[in-house]
Amino acid sequence: MDVIFLEKCRFYGYHGVLPEETVIGQIFEVTCRLEVDLTAASQSDDLLQTVNYAEVFNLLKTYCETKRYQLLEALAGDIIQAILEAFPTVSSVWLRVGKQNPPIAGHYDQVGIEMSRRRHG
Repeated sequence: MDVIFLEKCRFYGYHGVLPEETVIGQIFEVTCRLEVDLTAASQSDDLLQTVNYAEVFNLLKTYCETKRYQLLEALAGDIIQAILEAFPTVSSVWLRVGKQNPPIAGHYDQVGIEMSRRRHG
């Protein structure tokens, strides 16, 4: 299967369980990989035969910047579901959502989750 990816997209949002996360907010980094058959697009050179990256980016932005979640798991689950609903040619979605500066004492590059879902039926 072919893959379309959006790597390390950055958005400012207010997700988290700690009070300062919902007031101050922080940068979230999102990477997604969409499995989709790109045969027709590779032969036709027609945008309508593929998934429009800009539309996927705008969907990620909407969920990360305009909605609020306590858990990254809920954010990621809603994003994945929205991608599967919006783009019927996508057979599966892998998503990584990370926080680079959560209010957790310690040294790390990023904390977050990875989630994947496959279309059923």
